Amino acid sequence: MRKFYVCKGYENSQVNLPTRSTKFSAGYDISSIQDVTIPPHEMRIVPTGLKAQMNEDEALFIYPRSSLGRKKSLMLSNNIAVIDADYFENIDNDGHIMINLYNFSNKEQKIEKGERFAQGIFMKYLKTDDDIESKNSRQGGFGSTNK
Repeated sequence: MRKFYVCKGYENSQVNLPTRSTKFSAGYDISSIQDVTIPPHEMRIVPTGLKAQMNEDEALFIYPRSSLGRKKSLMLSNNIAVIDADYFENIDNDGHIMINLYNFSNKEQKIEKGERFAQGIFMKYLKTDDDIESKNSRQGGFGSTNK
């Protein structure tokens, strides 16, 4: 099962559930749920109010929309974000997908509430034949693995 949901606490925030813009679009367009101003050469987290459920052998990869760099001089701070299946409904933040953007320009940039700025693509992944499955379970959000 693959599906986007609104995170707990954001039910009244006018969250836009992601959609594909055209028949052959691979990515689901993701919008901001608030205005976010990003000063020059700084990073800011843009909240989406979304969480994503997927099969255990899948991940949601977050990429910038193609116009983000060209029109706004913004990029994902980690280039590509990977949302693992066990991030969904984690105890730290309910699996809230928050996207960290970096402003590489010399002027302030703004992402407006409702603006589509990123895209998510669901993909299956493979494991090595000699994979040793971790016994750890996710306890939180950003940077929580192995803590």
